[in-house]
Amino acid sequence: MCGQSAPANGSSSIFSFENIHRAYLNCRRNKRGTINALRFEFNAAENLLKLERELNDYTYHDSYACRRNKGTHAAVIRLQKFTRQITKNGKTRAYFLQLDIKDFFPNIDKEILFQLIARKVRSSDILWLTRIVIFWDCTKSYVTRGGSSLLRRVPTHKSLFGKNNERGLPIGNLTSQFAANVYLNELDQFVKHRLKAHYYLRYVDDFVILHTDSEQLNRWRGEISAFLAQRLNLRLHPTRHKLLSVSNGVDFLGYIVRPGYILVRKRVVNNLKSKLKELRNYPDKLRDSIASYLGHFKHANSYRLVNSLGLWKI
Repeated sequence: MCGQSAPANGSSSIFSFENIHRAYLNCRRNKRGTINALRFEFNAAENLLKLERELNDYTYHDSYACRRNKGTHAAVIRLQKFTRQITKNGKTRAYFLQLDIKDFFPNIDKEILFQLIARKVRSSDILWLTRIVIFWDCTKSYVTRGGSSLLRRVPTHKSLFGKNNERGLPIGNLTSQFAANVYLNELDQFVKHRLKAHYYLRYVDDFVILHTDSEQLNRWRGEISAFLAQRLNLRLHPTRHKLLSVSNGVDFLGYIVRPGYILVRKRVVNNLKSKLKELRNYPDKLRDSIASYLGHFKHANSYRLVNSLGLWKI
């Protein structure tokens, strides 16, 4: 039980088979083709029944989770709306401050995270399970892919090893994506209600603030840095920050966002060109890859780009 005692007055209704099965169907939606998902699905009924027993007996100590799309395109559209509003459709000069957090997932403080959740959750069952998930030490039970030499090449500051299970969450887990939003909700509240920044947008640890006064944005950067250090034990990335005119375009989530139009980021285009060469002898994989990129391109002003690359002819 990972050193955690079971709550004395828990109810098994939350951990019913119906709830677990519904969560499983929702979780597998975007990762059904992965090897771990296929292994689980091969004996899905048996695995789900075992999971139900472990949850209701409070002997559960591991999780099966997947990652779902968090709405990148909606965020980009929202950002463009902000740029239009603050510049009055390009007629007024405005600025954006773009920041991200240094090594965010490896540095999430587990105790701070748990206390943030515990402030809102009253169910002893959910709190018990939350503590199990948060304080699960994934460095003690993991499977390497591609050989142990690759693992040794992970920089120390990006690794979960050597942190005494006090900091860091595995990025790929759906629970970690949820936890990231809970953790940085403190930042959201600070920026919106303390700093009173009207045009603020965050996607995980990449966030943008717009204002007509560049000096105000610079002052806010210092206040945000202090808040993150004091409240969440985090630091802003020392070099990944921008304070520029909105007319330069905001490089955000694979797009360059301007008030009048959205472009696909140059790096994304270059990655596609590499894929076209890499997969030219594998037509099925090539079509799948192109379809994925076209899905990304359709949210930008990309008609000329698609034609120049000849994607419709492939």
